Amino acid sequence: MKISLDWLRTLIPTDKPAEEIGKLLTGSGLEVEGIEELESVPGGLRGVVLGTVLTREKHPDADKLSVTTVDVGDGTIRQIVCGAPNVAAGQRVVVALDGAVLHPSEGEPFKIKKSKIRGLASEGMICAEDEIGLGQSHAGIMVLDTDLPNGTPAAEYFGLGSDSVFEIGLTPNRADAASHYGVARELRALLRQPCHLPDISGFHAPAAAVTPISVILEDAAAAPRYAGLLLENVQVGPSPEWLQRRLRSIGLSPINNVVDVTNFVLHELGQPLHAFDADQITGNQVRVKRAAEGEKFTTLDDTERTLRAEDLVIADTNGTPMALAGVFGGKTSGVSEATTRIFLESAYFAPAVVRKTGQTHQLKTDASFRFERGTDPNMVLIGLKRAALLLQEVAGATVAAPVVDEYPTHIGHTAVRLRLPRVEKLVGQFIAPKRIRQILTDLDILISEELIDEQPTTNNQQPTTTWILSVPPHKVDVTREADVIEEILRIYGYNHVALRPHNSATYLAQFPNPDPEIIRQNTARLLSGQGFSEIITNSITNSLYFEKEEEKDDTLVRLLNFNSAELNVMRPTLLHSGLEVIRHNVNRRQRDLKLYEFGKAYRQKAGGQYEEYNKLVIYLTGNTAAETWQQKSDKSSFHQLAGAVQQVLASLGFPQPTSQPVQHPYLAGGLTLLAQNQPVAQLGAVSTAILKRLDVSQPVWYAELDWDWLMRKYKNALVARELPKFPEVRRDLSLVVDKTVTFDQLQQIARRTEKKLLQQVNVFDVYEGDNLGQGKKSYSVSFLLQDPAQTLTDQAIDSVMNRLIQQFEQQAGALIRK
Repeated sequence: MKISLDWLRTLIPTDKPAEEIGKLLTGSGLEVEGIEELESVPGGLRGVVLGTVLTREKHPDADKLSVTTVDVGDGTIRQIVCGAPNVAAGQRVVVALDGAVLHPSEGEPFKIKKSKIRGLASEGMICAEDEIGLGQSHAGIMVLDTDLPNGTPAAEYFGLGSDSVFEIGLTPNRADAASHYGVARELRALLRQPCHLPDISGFHAPAAAVTPISVILEDAAAAPRYAGLLLENVQVGPSPEWLQRRLRSIGLSPINNVVDVTNFVLHELGQPLHAFDADQITGNQVRVKRAAEGEKFTTLDDTERTLRAEDLVIADTNGTPMALAGVFGGKTSGVSEATTRIFLESAYFAPAVVRKTGQTHQLKTDASFRFERGTDPNMVLIGLKRAALLLQEVAGATVAAPVVDEYPTHIGHTAVRLRLPRVEKLVGQFIAPKRIRQILTDLDILISEELIDEQPTTNNQQPTTTWILSVPPHKVDVTREADVIEEILRIYGYNHVALRPHNSATYLAQFPNPDPEIIRQNTARLLSGQGFSEIITNSITNSLYFEKEEEKDDTLVRLLNFNSAELNVMRPTLLHSGLEVIRHNVNRRQRDLKLYEFGKAYRQKAGGQYEEYNKLVIYLTGNTAAETWQQKSDKSSFHQLAGAVQQVLASLGFPQPTSQPVQHPYLAGGLTLLAQNQPVAQLGAVSTAILKRLDVSQPVWYAELDWDWLMRKYKNALVARELPKFPEVRRDLSLVVDKTVTFDQLQQIARRTEKKLLQQVNVFDVYEGDNLGQGKKSYSVSFLLQDPAQTLTDQAIDSVMNRLIQQFEQQAGALIRK
């Protein structure tokens, strides 16, 4: 939410600088995430002043130039060459001095310098309105009618000034602060300085109307209060500059004077308004009712929507919807350039009703943002009258009928009991009752009754004082004693609560064992220690990575209100977003990359349900290390990636995964690692088609680990064993097998054959050649044998190796090379 300091000062006069106000608001719970400095025109007209043309003569060497002398109030008369046809002696003009940087309405900024024009010195520039960004006219210089002295800054004359805009991270419970007046109320309590509502005393309405528009409130529970006002002689057009400037300061684009006024009041007072074209209201009757199940309604964005019976609509006499109450207006009843009569709506809608409608139709507007959190029913008429006065000013409107205000059941204050000793107990520090009373008063919370428990107490305890408080309806989140104490503490200041030497708690929460976050951090440290860098990528990506225009993928989780066609789905895999990072780095000559990321992927299941799952992904590309004079650098390989993955699995309690050929849509060969017969990791080379689609110019090794499964099956038990006292023995075999036989198959045969003495199986060479025969390859495999209880004898070793040879020949069709 954006709040303009200049706008805020119209409601609470304060000379506090923006930085100090930002700290005060942040300390009270309205976190200021940033402060942006804005200027009415670029550059703020610095170095541009008012002056008087003393003399004007024709340039001797140019027919269209004039030589003038100008007084700018600093005691030095300047000679300025001017090309404007309307320059004359005695004029009050706008002068850009040497060094001023001008930002014209069109074109690039330029700097004013002393120069010679056709041989004569020129010490500045007399300006036209387009040259200083105040308009489009270039017919001549600006001639002013003013008594301000020479040298007066032009920004002061034109009423231009800088503004500071706060970006406030508004939490859902602070609906009371969702406007400039709401923030002003907060500052009133923080600064102990009064704030005020805009003056609406000038509002007057006739006692009767020739063609009034009536309101029928058919669902008072969904719309407890609904007010409206008929305005005629409305001239729809552009808003005046001051109004456009106010809206632009908070990031809104001006549309027309009617819409701009409703937006202005919404952000000033927090009261949403809606303007209907009164001539489009059939029967001069507005009905606030529930929609008919399945009826069609076209909103202002030209989208036809199917309504539900739970949707609250604003309809005409025939029941035809004109707007989704509190959310969005209809196309046919909206204000256009031809509109001359409007019916201005100001209402209080039940938050739950607006929230359900917005979620059903995937609509989020500034109005629904406030209605679904809770607005102030007492602001309904104030906002309506404020808007009417502004429309009279900027659109020439006249009030044509009395205010219609349907308010069958008054929404009163909420009674909350506050026990003063409870304040100290929850805050942890004594706050004087006088200060508490002051804070509550500044927050519009009244003390309606004061009770003192006069019963005798033990241990010399003091009588308990209880206040019955009256909380205004705009404090939608204050309904309990704890809420009131939170309000007191916000204004009192969290920083004013001293820390005790010894803090304690009455309750200690049980922490999960093991803690998934600790496991993730440990795994991240493991990978970072191997030279990998962690990345964080966007979980929203481009659907064209996974489908073609004519082939839609029903498993993708699509965004209904995406801002960019390149960011329109939730990613089904982390691969593509990681490849974007690799592409960005490679294009900037950072080619040797070792990356990893923890992140979520998303998919839609057959029943329309959505699923998210956590992954750990690892990338390798380029060289293993920078080349040095001692050794050349090798290319990153599959085995380096596999080693990193196996270290991660071992740290999580899965030291010896089995493997099988990978079946992954984006990998061109590789392995799937299994633990407990469950695929837990897939690794291999990214296919060239994917690399080409992402415009990655070098090979990439990729691994994807099922982090959710690994967390569920995580083994944190450590088993300590005594180091073996007896030596290990190594024996090597060279096995000729079919090309289809993998080393993993050989390893599994070996471990099934010898489970006691066999400690390790490793392949140290693979050979393929014509001398082996068609479709054959040779594995050179080492076997480590060890008995923890005794030294192995030749007889025991030979027995094991003979059994291994026999099983390799029978199960893998191996030929033992000798």
